[in-house]
Amino acid sequence: MSTQIISGKDTAKEIRQEIFQEVIELKKHGVTPGLAVVLVGEDPASLSYVSGKKRGCEEVGFYAKDIHLPDTTSQEELLALVHALNTDPAIHGILVQLPLPKQINSEIIIESIDPKKDVDGFHPMSIGKMVAGLDAFVSCTPAGVIELLARNGVTIEGKHVVIVGRSNIVGKPLSNLFLQKGAKGNATVTVCHSRTPDIGAYTRQADILVAAVGIPELVRGDMIKPGAVVVDVGVNRVEDSTRKRGYRLVGDVQYEEALEVASAITPVPGGVGPMTITMLLANTLKSAKETLSYE
Repeated sequence: MSTQIISGKDTAKEIRQEIFQEVIELKKHGVTPGLAVVLVGEDPASLSYVSGKKRGCEEVGFYAKDIHLPDTTSQEELLALVHALNTDPAIHGILVQLPLPKQINSEIIIESIDPKKDVDGFHPMSIGKMVAGLDAFVSCTPAGVIELLARNGVTIEGKHVVIVGRSNIVGKPLSNLFLQKGAKGNATVTVCHSRTPDIGAYTRQADILVAAVGIPELVRGDMIKPGAVVVDVGVNRVEDSTRKRGYRLVGDVQYEEALEVASAITPVPGGVGPMTITMLLANTLKSAKETLSYE
């Protein structure tokens, strides 16, 4: 059996080209989508993510505002900055990169972002609207998973989806998206987590298996139903002295074993990862288009 490799790179490139064309039209109406990315501190992973977001903005013709603050920044200072961005007409999307230093309450910062500019989809109002099936900004990784499947010929409707992981960033919102009415939903969903006994008993029932738990190669080949579609959200660093950097990236799925069983699989890297920033760009475009409709 030949296993389909679902390329997030190729799908993201296709979506970004669509966004670029829409930006050309928006600019004819005097609107350039603007994304503000706020980074507090020097977390290496966060620095990498932020540079990727900046490159994405440049690629599709957005205005990007990068704000890098020291790790000594107070909560009051960050709240004042968010308020200024909320009222800045050139900014359509605000992203405050997590994690934040310990002196700052992330929940308070997220709730201070104007829901109309919450392109990360983390505001309680965005989450509530998404769960209710209303129009909302959907957090980027879950939205990317759904779009990746839909654009690569994977039928979701009527399938049994098993998600391993229940984080607020991926597992919980993704489970709700799969449940939504419509062609990109209408699935039966099971969510497994660290307290689930014998996870394999559930994963072997999955038509679509999503691994989003952050444990390297947790899902082995014998935990996958033959012919299932496997989506690997995990990105984990594993020490490897043969690599120049001293490590290699692996997912939450043992890739080589899964290749022998699955009908389709997303690789790590190059699978879900490129879709996350792309959906952030899509949300920012959506916000910019909505401001135009109010004029």
